[in-house]
Amino acid sequence: MQVLLGRRAVVDVVVAMAAFLVSGSLILTAAGAGATYFLSAIAAGLAVVGNAAASILSRKPRLTTVADRVTLLRAVLVACCAAATVPALFGGVGPGVPVVAVGAAAFLLDAVDGAVARRFACVSPAGGRLDVQTDAALVLVLSCAAVPIVGPWVLAIGLMWYAFVTAGWFRPELKRMLPVKRLRKVIGAFQPFALLLALTPGVPGGIGMVAVVLALVALVASFGRDVVELEQSHRRWTGRHSSTELVN
Repeated sequence: MQVLLGRRAVVDVVVAMAAFLVSGSLILTAAGAGATYFLSAIAAGLAVVGNAAASILSRKPRLTTVADRVTLLRAVLVACCAAATVPALFGGVGPGVPVVAVGAAAFLLDAVDGAVARRFACVSPAGGRLDVQTDAALVLVLSCAAVPIVGPWVLAIGLMWYAFVTAGWFRPELKRMLPVKRLRKVIGAFQPFALLLALTPGVPGGIGMVAVVLALVALVASFGRDVVELEQSHRRWTGRHSSTELVN
């Protein structure tokens, strides 16, 4: 049984990679992307869907659930979004409707994989990590797409989660689990919403700019609060541990 589950996981990953290569190529061909942009765009998309594939293939035991397949679909959409962003980014122009449409689909599906996981009782830490990684990839891609419209500073939104993860390599206390809070989820969901709003053709630039600034401020406050909470939790744990050693 375990062998069959492992093979199914590999098949799911291969299907996701193939789906991106086909759909991404069609999007780029329709956009008239040149050869250089085409290869760079495909590489960007492969980085997104490849990261999701690596997350699944590194599991022990290796398996995928119904919810994971929904998240893989989201990863494919984010990869297509990344591919469509590259020509626009190099050209210094807004990415247009395709990126907004595909990005919005990936954003809306974020509410589906969690519901599916609960419905089919397949909630798992591995699935949660894959979901968070896909969310982060979407925000980073949309941040890159928004650079020609908002400015380079918008990359701070897309890079903040990666900076937090990197900081955890040097400060293991930052890798501790945080309690689930609704406000954190709301702030997380507001990031892609604000970026999509700024990217949507026809939306006044002032409205998009205000939304993105609010998103960045909220994100900085959220990560700052998490860092403080994790550090305080570590100090409390260290204090209790030291007290126990003194008693013993």
